Amino acid sequence: MAIPIELDHNSRQSLQGQIFDQLRHLILGGKLKPGTLIPASRVLAEQLGISRNTVLLVYDRLIAEGYLQARKAIGTYVNLELPETCLSATRRVTPSSPGDEEFVKQPVIPFIGHIHANITVQHLDFDFCPDRIGLDLFPHKIWRRFVNKTFMSANMHFEECCDPGGLSELREVIAAHLGVARGISVSSDQIIITAGSQEGLNLAARLLVKEGTMVATENPCYQGATSLFESYYAKLIPVPVDEAGLDVEQLPKEGVALLFVTPSHQFPLGFTLPIERRLKLLDWARRCGAFIIEDDYDSDFRYRGSPLTALMGLDDYGCVMYLGTFSKSMGAGLRLGYLVVPKALIPAARSAKALLNNGHAWLDQATMAEFIRSGAYGNHLRRMRNMYGKRRDCLVEALREHFGAIRLSGLESGLHLAWHLPDHYPPAAQLQTIALRHGVRIYSIGGGTGYDYGGCRYSARTLVLGFSSLNEYQIRAGVRRIADAFADMSLNPLSMREKVDNVATPSL
Repeated sequence: MAIPIELDHNSRQSLQGQIFDQLRHLILGGKLKPGTLIPASRVLAEQLGISRNTVLLVYDRLIAEGYLQARKAIGTYVNLELPETCLSATRRVTPSSPGDEEFVKQPVIPFIGHIHANITVQHLDFDFCPDRIGLDLFPHKIWRRFVNKTFMSANMHFEECCDPGGLSELREVIAAHLGVARGISVSSDQIIITAGSQEGLNLAARLLVKEGTMVATENPCYQGATSLFESYYAKLIPVPVDEAGLDVEQLPKEGVALLFVTPSHQFPLGFTLPIERRLKLLDWARRCGAFIIEDDYDSDFRYRGSPLTALMGLDDYGCVMYLGTFSKSMGAGLRLGYLVVPKALIPAARSAKALLNNGHAWLDQATMAEFIRSGAYGNHLRRMRNMYGKRRDCLVEALREHFGAIRLSGLESGLHLAWHLPDHYPPAAQLQTIALRHGVRIYSIGGGTGYDYGGCRYSARTLVLGFSSLNEYQIRAGVRRIADAFADMSLNPLSMREKVDNVATPSL
């Protein structure tokens, strides 16, 4: 370990004194912690280009004063118990130091914000998390083979910074995938590779949001978006959601610069925005001069019918930014996502990305590009879609078996559904707490990564249940335990059935 010591050979202070003072300062300042092994005298002498005897004299003095401790045949360590005189030395003010009243106060940090909810806490056997994929479905062998293949052809890539926009090969295959899967016709230079969708959202906000900017979002919505916009001092405008997604008629007629929306599978309620509303939304953006961020977080998993064309695929005005991610198909730990921007924003987006981190890691990008190009990604998606469809059906069947004619939304696509509770049930947040006591994690709107501004008619009586990270046995056992938990609070599942048989439920 090299110790940061700098010697001034022109100083009036001796070399021995300089070394002593600097080592003492490092110890008192906590840079060299108690128990830290100090370099041997010969090593430090070579580092500083001085006589070993000079270093030995310094070590002897530090040992004598209690800063260091020599251990035979082992080495010299920072003393585990520093004397009180050493500890008090850090609190003394030298005569030349200004008084407290003369210290200049540090400015208040202008950043505001908080980390949005982290639901990867305390492992439970029955966790109906809406944001977690099935790790049992990850193609470990195939992915490992592509990693090794890509690594062998690395050449000089590890010595150079990537293109700030991302590896060209990955951007090209993403553009091709979006054309087929989402009806979006874009060039590869419109795509910016990001560290997950959250960085893509941050990049978009960096381009379009400043203090006082009016930003509209769905209510309820994704908490990570509201937290981000708040950090830019935006003025947030909640827009109600109904059974057809965002209520376009409730959007402000003017003043809004940006709208964040999840049209394919509204988060967290799961509603799908129909084509009529999509077209009205684009008309609204054109009239207001607003940009739209379309978060298409789980559109790869649609179980009924063909997916609707993405908003960006319908946009001929250049007002939509498309946010995509591999977190739901490959895993959040890969930290790969992308932002597709209108052509007019390409220069600004590339510059902003370069200033943020100058590009994403090369190996992950190259591996993902090869994984998609080979056709393995398409096979992987089909396998996951088939398995997740079975898990969704299992969850719906289990809920109906224990609770009767329940009302659900979000069944057509995605990795979670929303259970709308009847009026005689306690609030969703209370049921979440009760279930947790029985070893099952379910989610109210505000109990995970969802956010409610208040005044939302769904929030108090909606539970969000993910099905992708549990196998069918776990789903059935988990729902059975939920039923037992609710029965313990005098909500007998059998009596519930009689009370909710007249409640409409979507057919599968």
